[in-house]
Amino acid sequence: MATTIGPPSRKVLADCVRSATAAPSLHNSQPWLFRVERASVEVYTDPRRRLEVIDPDGREQLISIGAALFTLRLAIEQAGYETRVTLFPAAEASHLVARATITGTAPVTAATEALSAAIPHRHTNRWPFAHTPVPQQALEQMRDAARREGAVLTVASAPARDRILALAMSADRWLRARPGYRDEIARWTGGVRHDGVPLWAVGPWDALETVPIRDFAELSELPRPTEKFEPYPTILILATEGDGHCDWVRAGQALQRVLLTATWQNLATTPISQPVEVPAVRQVLTDPDGGLSAQMVLRVGYGRVAPSTPRRPLTDVLRSAEDKLCGPGGGR
Repeated sequence: MATTIGPPSRKVLADCVRSATAAPSLHNSQPWLFRVERASVEVYTDPRRRLEVIDPDGREQLISIGAALFTLRLAIEQAGYETRVTLFPAAEASHLVARATITGTAPVTAATEALSAAIPHRHTNRWPFAHTPVPQQALEQMRDAARREGAVLTVASAPARDRILALAMSADRWLRARPGYRDEIARWTGGVRHDGVPLWAVGPWDALETVPIRDFAELSELPRPTEKFEPYPTILILATEGDGHCDWVRAGQALQRVLLTATWQNLATTPISQPVEVPAVRQVLTDPDGGLSAQMVLRVGYGRVAPSTPRRPLTDVLRSAEDKLCGPGGGR
């Protein structure tokens, strides 16, 4: 007699959601909510966690959601199941971004094993990196990771790197002068909490003023240490062929696959989002001839082990079927 294998238990899917919450997000805002159905997991934006000053269009929020969605997919695959993902499956559910539906069982591949093992070790590293070049093979594996998620990852040449870093520093100064920016930083910095950027994860200021590490310690009374960062960092640009809401989610999935691929190779990573938070600067990074829209700038290299930042408990992000998560606003 044939054996029928049903969908994973709610506990298994809840564990997959817990893995998904390890994804990176802007200011560690963790702007996601999840709901487990019998054979699917729905992923929603949490509108209360949108950063209105630096992310007025919600682009980076959807990138964060995409990163969580990829991690969810990976966790489900690691549990031995295959999924079909539908983006924005219900027009009337304005905060519903994706539905991952279990379509059957599947053997766990070596790639899934490796990327899954990297999930708890991927942390944004805001510290100096070693003066050691990143091997071409590692860069190619990261480029391939982006391609697998429908994105393009470009390694900046030396002249392009210097220009991008200068643009990033300029964008950082522009953002810090914006009304409400300091208050938004203050909202997500310090304290004993399950989200945001604690002061011990802020990292030092670059004495060479080359690498634009966002100053989360700006409002702290404690002095921020200063160290010399690597003078010639490896800079990557993640881009997509389109620039709509689905493309932003796709960029997030590609971003997380790239970050986990780097982590698996013992590389440290720092998303540098300031240049893509200023429309005029982001436009400069966009390639109109190639039809590519810049979504994120990354710094990659070899660095000290970075500490993990806090995560919201599962009870905060996993909602029941009765919860109404489809309020007004926040649509596509």
